[in-house]
Amino acid sequence: MHPVSRRRFLAATSVAGTATVLGLAAQPARAAAGRRPFGRYGSPAARLTSRTLYVDPLGRGDHTFVRDAVAAATGSGWTLVLAPGVYRETVALDVTRTEATWIGASENAKDVVIVYDNAAGTPKPGGGTYGTTGSATTTVQADGFTARWITFANDWLRADHPDISGTQAVAIKVQGDRSAFHHCRFLGHQDTLYADSRALTVFARQYFADCYVEGDVDFVFGRATAVYDDCHFRTLNRTDLAAAPYGFVFAPSTAGANPLGYLVTRGRVSSEAPAAHYKLARPWVPSSDTTARPSLTVRDTRLGPGIDAIAPYANMSDAFPWQSQRFAEYRNTGPGAIVTVPENRPQLTREQAESATRETYLGDWRPWKDTC
Repeated sequence: MHPVSRRRFLAATSVAGTATVLGLAAQPARAAAGRRPFGRYGSPAARLTSRTLYVDPLGRGDHTFVRDAVAAATGSGWTLVLAPGVYRETVALDVTRTEATWIGASENAKDVVIVYDNAAGTPKPGGGTYGTTGSATTTVQADGFTARWITFANDWLRADHPDISGTQAVAIKVQGDRSAFHHCRFLGHQDTLYADSRALTVFARQYFADCYVEGDVDFVFGRATAVYDDCHFRTLNRTDLAAAPYGFVFAPSTAGANPLGYLVTRGRVSSEAPAAHYKLARPWVPSSDTTARPSLTVRDTRLGPGIDAIAPYANMSDAFPWQSQRFAEYRNTGPGAIVTVPENRPQLTREQAESATRETYLGDWRPWKDTC
């Protein structure tokens, strides 16, 4: 059996059809009881702009569910301000709703949680199963999306569903170009954060700053050009497996035509699992794009003892060995970064590292300069 462990989710009904998250709900409950659920971001009676909507599970906003606010915000340039609470729902932002901003009003991601519990193998009401993409709690297809201080979660647990083999359970799938996440959290187990694009030929740029991501199998994956700046990745313990590896942090599927995939810079990887029980990455070459050449650079990042320092990379398919992909490291530290077998730890040269920057990856887009 796989314990709840750091996921700490408890299915208990709460107000407005949401659910209480054990270990997360106490703070939102206290915060939501305040007189200013939207903090410094106005209210329905003192709207900051005509294209600002307020969401509150206790009914003090324009809507009680995020999906209803999204439905009402047609067109471009809408801001949703989310009061503290747990929003148990699935949400999809389609391609027409561009330049959207979602703000956690308390400015603490632990207070605002969007969560659901579908997995790839979960049966759909009309027949069939959801699949990996359909399991996502939140899906963002629109360009120009920004989120601040929000937790995106999927609390589906293997232990609760021993009959389901499709255990991928996505917290968020991001497909839009210029998608930025600041001070957000992404919680799940397998396939937590799906940083992708809308099509094989579309190169979507995404930026994650000061974020926290946890999971076990391939929990940061997809084909986006994504920069993870000063982020914390946490690998979970597993008691359903008898031996290592327990999982893989990154599984990029970068298109072969895309020169830039995932860049991890100034981050850290920690673990609650035993030492050396996780791989840093494995390449994902989807059957829909066998020309993919997964790209991952991890630099200036602390790799904790949970990462297997001797063999940090593995194959997802032997037909596409990791050595043939675009994996590299530079100036990493920590016990998981010790180079004991050089051929297993490809390193950038100093000259190569000069172009492994967020500026190079994101081009003329500078999301780290945005203010809220």
